[in-house]
Amino acid sequence: GIPCIPKLFTSHTESFRDGVYQSLQSIVDWFREIVGVPMETKYNSVLFGGLIGSLYSLLQFLSSPVIGAASDKHGRRPLLLLTTVGLIFSYILWAVSHSFSIFLMSRVVGGLCKGNVSLCTAVVADLPCPKARSKGMAMIGVAFSLGFTLGPIMGAYFVLKLVDTELFYQGPALLAVFFSIADLLFIFLMLPETLHKDSKGSSVSSGVQEVGDLLSPVSLFNFSAVTRTKEPPSRQRMHNLKVMGWVYFTYLFLFSGLEFTLSFLTHQRFKFSSMQQGKMFFFIGITMAAFQGGYARRIQPGRQIQTVRMAIIVLIPAFLLIGFAQNLAVLYSGLFLYSFAAAIVVPCLSAQVSGHGEYIQKGTVMGILRSLGALARALGPIVASSVYWLAGAEMCFIISSVLFIAPLLLLSRLERHKED
Repeated sequence: GIPCIPKLFTSHTESFRDGVYQSLQSIVDWFREIVGVPMETKYNSVLFGGLIGSLYSLLQFLSSPVIGAASDKHGRRPLLLLTTVGLIFSYILWAVSHSFSIFLMSRVVGGLCKGNVSLCTAVVADLPCPKARSKGMAMIGVAFSLGFTLGPIMGAYFVLKLVDTELFYQGPALLAVFFSIADLLFIFLMLPETLHKDSKGSSVSSGVQEVGDLLSPVSLFNFSAVTRTKEPPSRQRMHNLKVMGWVYFTYLFLFSGLEFTLSFLTHQRFKFSSMQQGKMFFFIGITMAAFQGGYARRIQPGRQIQTVRMAIIVLIPAFLLIGFAQNLAVLYSGLFLYSFAAAIVVPCLSAQVSGHGEYIQKGTVMGILRSLGALARALGPIVASSVYWLAGAEMCFIISSVLFIAPLLLLSRLERHKED
């Protein structure tokens, strides 16, 4: 559906642009004037899409820990089925939307139900073998990379088929409905329950009893909900869990911000068309999938943190190359290094975090991690795009590259377990 969004914002009928659309557009106009973004259709659609994306991420920030905690009480399978039905409903709303309000409602429902991604990581976290968990997290990364690579291409194909019709977006929306129904059938027929029956509901405050711990940013960064069990993790494990939560947040905050400004950079400096930008993201997605499928899933559990440290170090020259690139060879060299790091950090950190907490806490732990990532993805693009237009592309990428030292310093605070 991603290829449809700029067209929805720029060339839909005036009847689509209702009061809600005009209100959000006024926010984009206010932001554009403050940071000095040029008055150009391309930049407007990127900023508008970024606003919708931030809303989507904020909803995941709210829903992921609640869904994860609920799965610790009721099981992974029922919550996966429920959230997948919610996604189907969101895509149906999109297909029948004749106004921006209905389209936005579909994004709200989708954002709330997209917390089911943390359930997929919780299913992998339920695996008792650390090697199996590591491979599982890497394969989830492969699935995401391929999805973000092939999904937009398939969506763009259906948009082109219906480009001259008023309901051009129905093709991608119905395709999303079809895939979601297939996903629902797969979960119902093939996926077993991975949470042990004796574990359900055995925590002191499982489910939504401690809503504050699952919604408060301070409590989420402290993983407070994880400590509210009969046998909470040791002080050392809780310390490491908090550190990895901060590493995950700071990494994704910086990474998502620079990822967002890529569209500005390539359009401003290289005059990339939408098709050229599509090819660039295709290159990134395929490269990431190759690294995740070939290298990331073979990383031994004891070497994951060391590998994360290496990948973050690689990001520093990657973003400097991108920020200062004056030709496509330098740009794509930076993008190659960027893709390598992007393929490594999140799967490895997820696999490390999945080893913390008892079986009754895996959903809560992975839900909180996903929530911190969603908060980072909501805030990162806003901050990075502000720096980009106020200080310039080179300074934006220099500052962000230097700030990657922060997650590296945080990693040095991890304490080694005796069993390691």
